Amino acid sequence: MNFKGFRTALALTACLALTPAAAEEVYNVALDGTFAPHAMPKLDGGVEGFNVDLAEALGKEMGATLNVTAAQWSGLLPGMQAGTYDFLVAPTTVTEERTKSILFSEGYLNTDFQFVVKAEAEDIDSLDGFKGKTIAVNKGSAYDKWARDLTDEVGWVVESYGTNSDAVQAVLSGRAFANVAGNTVSAWAVKKTPALKLSYLHSTGKVFAIPFPKDKPELRAKVEGALECLKSKGVLAELSEKWFGVTPAEGSAAVTVYPGYGVPDLEGYVSEPHELSCSS
Repeated sequence: MNFKGFRTALALTACLALTPAAAEEVYNVALDGTFAPHAMPKLDGGVEGFNVDLAEALGKEMGATLNVTAAQWSGLLPGMQAGTYDFLVAPTTVTEERTKSILFSEGYLNTDFQFVVKAEAEDIDSLDGFKGKTIAVNKGSAYDKWARDLTDEVGWVVESYGTNSDAVQAVLSGRAFANVAGNTVSAWAVKKTPALKLSYLHSTGKVFAIPFPKDKPELRAKVEGALECLKSKGVLAELSEKWFGVTPAEGSAAVTVYPGYGVPDLEGYVSEPHELSCSS
């Protein structure tokens, strides 16, 4: 199937009961519908994945309708800035550069680098353990550049493949010892393939968060409040287990409610304290 230009609108309607006089709020949001396991096409139409479920849960917690559009990643941030989308539910890495033009919620998932190896492979707990090994990566990805930059320091051999699926296949066939990619993508690969297991996790210190236009701090506060409620109720932990097969570690972004609004120590962060007001 060719997913180029793939766009699907889903009405994720909140189940929260409202009084007849209350008008339900409606938000237009978007994600990349081809980024498994965060959002991916279903055989019977529409999309499914961690972030699709996250959007539905946010809508229920907020008592609002989130009209979710699945579109190409390249058009999501420009579309939000142009007013097409109120905010994004696509996994978006918070960077110092992005915070100059975008307002972010607090992080809801850690975005780290994780290695995948055969199930029977030796356990490795540091980069030094990959010395002399062949590492398969997706050509042109951030993981490709990162691994190549460390070639002399670690002493590994890096081989690039057209897709990350091809890089994972190189591990299965024995052409490479390990594949390195984003932690959620690696967890998804292992969840689908019992012949693989997760190996060393390299922490980047970065997180996925929800992006908003710079001039929407009130909307950011409303959505972040709902996000914090989902964390405190264990909903994000349940979604992690469902889609990644991983129980979030204590202190990780999926289970930690941070003070203030936004990502601490980055532009756009507001330290103003607030109390949770969650639906029952």
